[in-house]
Amino acid sequence: MCVSGWGARAVCAVAGAVLLAGCREAPGGEADRTAAVAPAVRPTGYGAVFLGVGECSSFGRTSFTEVSCASERAAARVVTRHDGTVRDGPLCPPATDFVLHISEQWPAADEDGDGMVPLGYACMRHLQPPHPGDPGGGGGPRTVVGDCVYALADGKVRETACDGSGPRGPEFKVTKAVDARADCPASTAFYVRLRGTAPVGCAVPV
Repeated sequence: MCVSGWGARAVCAVAGAVLLAGCREAPGGEADRTAAVAPAVRPTGYGAVFLGVGECSSFGRTSFTEVSCASERAAARVVTRHDGTVRDGPLCPPATDFVLHISEQWPAADEDGDGMVPLGYACMRHLQPPHPGDPGGGGGPRTVVGDCVYALADGKVRETACDGSGPRGPEFKVTKAVDARADCPASTAFYVRLRGTAPVGCAVPV
């Protein structure tokens, strides 16, 4: 869905991809660049890069604009910003609450005067709680130690809040991230595939 930013700028938020939070596959399955631009004066004055690091977006996941972080419309701040796609780019930090995907556009007002806003994604964190990306929060684009999951019928798992406040109660909690299943403690009852340097999550019943 295309939405307007400053001037004639438009970006597309890919709703399904934004809601990346928590879908991971079961054992044996699959789990779940910032461009240097020339300095330029933008009409809004929020920065040289659309949704650059430290800048803020308005409320909404499928419709959003860049706004001043001091604005009452500001809802989340950019933790990191990368060109390209999530699949091919660096991982978002563990505390990321959600991801905004920015599609390649050619608006009249752009970052560096070349007529293009690069394809990219911004790793976002809410300005106010709750923070679903925190361990046990029940969301975020990554499953991390401290998160809880429940099993799906197809053998995959999905994140849910450890405190039971989500639509589904937790069944397992990831207590450790290791290189291989053999490194998990004896108490491990379930394995969750993670992303990062330690790809195996050791989970226990809750």
